[in-house]
Amino acid sequence: MNKLTLLVGGVLIAGAAVFAYNLSQQPAGHSMEVPDTSSLSRGDPIAQVSVPATFSAPAQMGKVAFDVKCAACHGANATGLEGLAPPLVHKIYEPSHHGDEAFQRAVQYGVQAHHWRFGDMPPVAGLTRADVQGIVAYVRELQRENGIN
Repeated sequence: MNKLTLLVGGVLIAGAAVFAYNLSQQPAGHSMEVPDTSSLSRGDPIAQVSVPATFSAPAQMGKVAFDVKCAACHGANATGLEGLAPPLVHKIYEPSHHGDEAFQRAVQYGVQAHHWRFGDMPPVAGLTRADVQGIVAYVRELQRENGIN
């Protein structure tokens, strides 16, 4: 065997070992699994949400807009409502997975169902980008209070 063959073989074996090690370090299950809601009735809250003692000024304004435009489907304090819409206080909507712009796009264009089984979300009329920024501030503060960062 020549030196090049030994080098290539060694690199391949080392790469396979690193891959196998990393695979073994992954936690079991998916951290963003959708909860089993089969025991809930239509309209029941999906998530238990702790509410912060106080909200920032932007989040207070966002709560007003959320209550008017979003709560009918996503529930009071973004708990989600069985059969209607998912909870926004859920790891799926953490900032690293659904950034703030995802909320802007959802309001403007609607969303095809891809995590939950509620069907597509239609666009939401009557909200400005500033309104949605406030809603996002409100949701993010709820998320942080519930350990979602």
